[in-house]
Amino acid sequence: MQKGDIQPLYSSDKNNRMETRGIEHLFDFQRFPNDGLLLLLLLLYAPVGLCLMLLRIFIGVHVFLVSCALPDSLIRRFIVRVMCSVLGMYVKRSGPQLQDRNARVYICNHVTLFDHNILNLLTSCNTPMLQGSPGFVCWARGFMEFAAATGRAELTEALKRYCSTPDVPPLLLFPEEDTTNGRAGLLKFSSWPFSLADSVQPVALLVKRPLIAVSTVDSSWVAELLWTLFVPFTVYQVRWLPPVSRQDGESPQEFADKVQELLAIELGMVSTQFTRADKAEHIKRKRHVAPRTTNSNLGARPRTSLPGSTAPGPGTEDRRIASMAQQVKEVLPDVPLGVITRDLERTNCVDTTITNLLEHSEETLLESPSGTPSGPSRGHPAPPAPATSTIKPSANTFGKSPVDRHMSLKERKEALYEYARRRYIEKHGLNQETAP
Repeated sequence: MQKGDIQPLYSSDKNNRMETRGIEHLFDFQRFPNDGLLLLLLLLYAPVGLCLMLLRIFIGVHVFLVSCALPDSLIRRFIVRVMCSVLGMYVKRSGPQLQDRNARVYICNHVTLFDHNILNLLTSCNTPMLQGSPGFVCWARGFMEFAAATGRAELTEALKRYCSTPDVPPLLLFPEEDTTNGRAGLLKFSSWPFSLADSVQPVALLVKRPLIAVSTVDSSWVAELLWTLFVPFTVYQVRWLPPVSRQDGESPQEFADKVQELLAIELGMVSTQFTRADKAEHIKRKRHVAPRTTNSNLGARPRTSLPGSTAPGPGTEDRRIASMAQQVKEVLPDVPLGVITRDLERTNCVDTTITNLLEHSEETLLESPSGTPSGPSRGHPAPPAPATSTIKPSANTFGKSPVDRHMSLKERKEALYEYARRRYIEKHGLNQETAP
């Protein structure tokens, strides 16, 4: 694939790949399968798996010592890769060899807590420590420490200086900043890794293992390591994509979205707009589901059930709220998912929630893509709007009547666009005729 072929592929297929997919499909909350036959096989395998895990722990200590004793070279990577195969971690390269030796930044999707170790078995690269405290554990896990960097801005500047240093290994970065199950979709890529260099090399990673899930949301790296040693094998399939360069006038976020889409197409997934913060909010809500009372649903549509039917369980209710939250997120992409979910738990109605968020945009913490509130802050109130301009959607557009509730999705988006346009015109003092 040539450089000129990337942009047409990205632009023509993007709308088809951005499917509506609930955030619950991106993560696994339970380790064991639901299928009865697989559970039986896992139970029969458990004694063998425990013995295998104990044996592999002993071998793993030797693998760690060998990797520390030998200098970074092709010979060391080959020896450690063979020893990791004994531990049940099989790494294979698929597709044509497209690795660019001059690339300074590798961009990879994030599936397990050991992805950087797997890539290090194939090529020399460094991954900075973004979470956790620096120290022996950070070094032992194969992360690179930047002791002087105390914030994201300082870390970015330190990484830029690193990339400009000659004869150093490339950086391996995970723009998702958190793991997924590696099956449904990718989290939205952060823009800061794409400000380090004008050209990056995407790396597609697929992870498969039998009997149990590859990773779960509430598991530590120690537990993940023990489960990796317990299962018969885990297959890591690595595929190098052609390098991608930033176009003239392209912002880091646009560059990130383009690379995200290319990786999603290669992996057969969807590129979502869910962020690491949305994952944390979803996990928090999943663990602490507050019981609903009759008073919390005042004003919502009454829910009726057929005679003899049972009430839906907590899991069914969570999936229904998550599906409704995704519908609202599609209309109001700048509203945090947690704010949408809280309002849906109160109203139990998509249309009512959309109306509430639009009519009370100053109180619902609407955020722009740059991360700053789109409305005026509480400490610095905006000047009063002219009396001749009504910038909020009128009641006949987003009302509460049955007719208004059945507005098509296209009409809602058009009304929201017109609302934002009028606010922009008023804020900058533009004329209605000359405004874009």
